Order: sequence, then structure tokens, then C-alpha cells
Amino acid sequence: QVQLEESGGGSVQPGGSLRLSCRASGLIFNLADMTWYRQAPGKERELVAIAGGLNLRGRTEYADAVKGRFTISRDSGQKTVYLQMNSLSAEDTAVYYCKATYNSRAYWGQGTQVTVSS
Repeated sequence: QVQLEESGGGSVQPGGSLRLSCRASGLIFNLADMTWYRQAPGKERELVAIAGGLNLRGRTEYADAVKGRFTISRDSGQKTVYLQMNSLSAEDTAVYYCKATYNSRAYWGQGTQVTVSS
């Protein structure tokens, strides 16, 4: 059974940093495309970053809004994908979701709240 367990969310001041983690189980991690999304209040869910699986040669891509500030990475030994978030601002406040695409199906984490405020 595929499960995604997220951690690392919380409250941080503007300019601060957070690292989100998403541990995957029930899948062959290296074959899965791992993606971070976020959804701010009153807005639609948006793509944040992608870390491709083996079939995509591990390619990473970022939304323009986070490029240069966020870094997605994955640890095959721990079966975990990370999102390092630096230089955070209020516009980054959202619920962040981890997504795994595996065997043509999408699996979602429960979401973790990130709040950036002074």
C-alpha cells in the first residue's frame, strides 16, 4: 500500500528557511516521479517542484515563483524527497503536498502547513 508521510512544516519569519520531507513506502521509490505542490488560501493548487524518477533521469524542475530559492532532492536510501525552502516570504504561505506518480497512478501526502509571517 502506497503511503507518503510528510514532515517539516511549521511557522517561520520572512527570510527564514524550512525543509520539508516526504517519506514514501509501498512503491519502488527510484521509479516514482516525486512532486511538491502547494495550495494557498483562496487559490488553486499549484506545482512547486518536480524530481523525476529513473525514467526521467532524475530531472528537476521548478515553478518560476520558487526558482533560485527552493531545492528539491531525493534520498534513495531513505526513500525520501525533500524540499529545501530558503528566503521565504508571505507569498509562500500554503499547505504543501507531496505527490508520487507510480505505475500510472498518483498518490498524495496529507499536506503540511507552512506559514510565513512576522
